[in-house]
Amino acid sequence: MIWKLSLTGIKSRLKNYLVLFSGLIVASMIFYMFLTIAINPSFISHDVNASTDYLNFTFAFGIVLLVLITFVYLINANSLLLSMRKHDYGMFMSLGAKSSRIGLLIFIETLITGILATIAGIVLGFGLTAIVSQLLITKLNLQITHFAVIYPPAIGWTLIFFIFMFFWGAIHNVRKLTHTPIISLLKEDQKPAKLGNHPIKLAVEAVLGLLLLAAGYHILGLPLNMFLLIIPGALITIVAGTYFIFDAACVGVINFLIKKRSLSYRGLRVFILGQLKFRLHDLTKILTIISLLFALALGAITVGLNFTTLKDLGKESIYYDNIVVSASPAVKTEVAKLHISTEQTYHYKENRKNLFLMRDELKKQPVKDKEAYLAGHEPTYKTVNLALSDLAKSDTHANNAFSSLLGTTKKIKLVSHSDWQNLPGKPHFLSLMLVKNFEQDYPILLKIQQLQLKENPHYLNQFNESKPVFYQLISNFSGGFEFMGFFLGLAFLTMLASTLMFKVLSGAARDRIRYQMLYQIGARRRVLSSAVKSELGTLFLLPAVLGILDVLFGLKLFRILLPNPYHHLWIPFTIFIVLYFIYYAITVKLYQKVVLPQEK
Repeated sequence: MIWKLSLTGIKSRLKNYLVLFSGLIVASMIFYMFLTIAINPSFISHDVNASTDYLNFTFAFGIVLLVLITFVYLINANSLLLSMRKHDYGMFMSLGAKSSRIGLLIFIETLITGILATIAGIVLGFGLTAIVSQLLITKLNLQITHFAVIYPPAIGWTLIFFIFMFFWGAIHNVRKLTHTPIISLLKEDQKPAKLGNHPIKLAVEAVLGLLLLAAGYHILGLPLNMFLLIIPGALITIVAGTYFIFDAACVGVINFLIKKRSLSYRGLRVFILGQLKFRLHDLTKILTIISLLFALALGAITVGLNFTTLKDLGKESIYYDNIVVSASPAVKTEVAKLHISTEQTYHYKENRKNLFLMRDELKKQPVKDKEAYLAGHEPTYKTVNLALSDLAKSDTHANNAFSSLLGTTKKIKLVSHSDWQNLPGKPHFLSLMLVKNFEQDYPILLKIQQLQLKENPHYLNQFNESKPVFYQLISNFSGGFEFMGFFLGLAFLTMLASTLMFKVLSGAARDRIRYQMLYQIGARRRVLSSAVKSELGTLFLLPAVLGILDVLFGLKLFRILLPNPYHHLWIPFTIFIVLYFIYYAITVKLYQKVVLPQEK
């Protein structure tokens, strides 16, 4: 009988349960998606070519952060699950149901809901992981070969974490409900919210919040050799500061606006401000999480996009697109496929100590190089001619640069054409080429370098110094981080979307009464619709502003990997803000559909 009544209660609140269930599915899906990257050693070691210690710490900290975020999210979800059923449970108990039976019912409902949501999240995680990873790999033209969509360790840890959390939540729900008086269960929705409006307390919290945020942003600017201390210190201060800002500063501003009658007593502004006041008090924890998720999502996408600048630097930092020292048929066949714009060829002979070149060839075709300098905060390169007089002088820039192109440590000697012809030894050549479009010809250029290394193992020095090989190294390094940044950014954005939407829509049924009352006393539907947009817009805007500030200061951490983390910042910001606005518009439409009276 109790099971039938329970199912009837769930059916009556099906919309809220669907929102709750979908939120739990998204949480487990994101958790799984993150772990497929974070604990996959093959992906990290092969596709992300970076310092192992740096990556291990970053991902370990990322997992801890994700666990904390998911933990808080699940606590809120568990609390909502209980609050939706309190009235029903209180009614069952008032009709004579034993608390032990109700406790068992709560335990089973909570655990089954959590397990089903987790399994559904993991299964959907397979599909979403496959789609997102394939789209990113295709669109970004990345070489990702060791990323597993179905990764058993990630499945195992996701199940363990979520089952443990729901098991703990089920026990907590049972204890809380069985120790709550029946009258409190039946009248829970009618209890007034308690707001701490003491001005001194609000002022202290507001000042403390600003100081903690300032301290966190200062910590983010500390020298990178303190990296292991920067992230935990910044996280603690920024999260605490954000919480106090939402709990005190925003409420203080609303109180101030309410007292300004000339401003607040226009239209429904008093109602909107009153709604926001209660919202901010109720959603302080959620808005803090949203702000953090916003910063993580925007930061991940921004950093991922900025890794493309490394590939640009890989092309710009080396002048010659191709080095050719072999005249084999295989190499000649590949060279013929290139779209060559410039070619410089030098002939040389060598003995045990020296390497001899014709001065006239070098004079007619000056050897060029790229010279680095800073333009503002960005590394830039300019093309320079290597001075002929310095080519034969040891320990000069010209000598070192030309020696690397020749792949030699021997002393360079410049001689006349006639003297060069009279020298003993077999003649060799060095051809330096520029192509019309490096990226178009890149596969051929790389194949030429690989062929020459296969023909002659002593070509290794020139192979490593060649532009195609260096570009391949940079592409692999940046490609792994691009994939990781975009993937995690989309994952955090999805969790962000579900968290606030879940919390706002779950309370829509109670808000509907207030909006219906306003409609009945004469407020037009258009005005009420505008009030909804303003109210939800503020809830979306506040964490977004703090999240953007977090990103602007947090990008300093990536100076260790990126030459300029702030390069073309407007691109990821625009993309993300558009996606965030779409998510806001969807939430507004769904919320309006619940709270506003339907047009006849």
